[in-house]
Amino acid sequence: MGSLSGGNGSIWGMGFFNSEFGRRKRSGKKEGKNSSSNNNASKSSQVDATGGTGYRFPLKQAITASSLALTGDTIAQLRDRWIKNKDTLPNPPHPKDMIGALLSEHDWLRSIRMASYGFLLYGPGTFAWYSYLDRCMPKQSVENVLMKVVLNQIVLGPAVIAVIFAWNNLWLGKLSDLPNKYQKDALPTLLFGFRFWIPVSVLNFWAVPLQARVAFMSMASIFWNFWLSATMSK
Repeated sequence: MGSLSGGNGSIWGMGFFNSEFGRRKRSGKKEGKNSSSNNNASKSSQVDATGGTGYRFPLKQAITASSLALTGDTIAQLRDRWIKNKDTLPNPPHPKDMIGALLSEHDWLRSIRMASYGFLLYGPGTFAWYSYLDRCMPKQSVENVLMKVVLNQIVLGPAVIAVIFAWNNLWLGKLSDLPNKYQKDALPTLLFGFRFWIPVSVLNFWAVPLQARVAFMSMASIFWNFWLSATMSK
């Protein structure tokens, strides 16, 4: 049988091919194991980086939204006090008297209420919303931009108004008055928001990258927060 085996345990000199096939097969198994271990390590590091849940709180967007909500509320309060106290200020007004009159009656609880809304709700919520829209419609086309703007107005707009009205009444301990607040102010606020937010949303989805969208919309919402804060205080 030695002549059949070619002296190396193979049939008709096929030993080279058999040994080469076995070597490649063993090498493939090792590479597969290494690749699998690398993937597992990558997944493990991703889980560790996100606290084991796969979710990372958008801290930067939350802080940005909070600070700009606070800015909008402060402007609204300063405007209200200016209108209230302008007749009592000396003429011409002294800068110290004017600053003292404007800051002496500042409602800090109201400011904290608006800032916490921006940090806990508006910042993370809108970042998640914009991320979802970009995953569903990643292509930067006219059709996708228009669809995002429409969805922004019919989904995000009413949701923001509903949440901030509820947040405000919760802090004030007036949840029982919430239906009346919705009935009185929700629709006018939403209609005013359409006129303001539609052009802002077009610019946001067309020209602003995802990571900067919360900041851009929050900058625009300084004016919006001024309007909302004034509406909340009625």
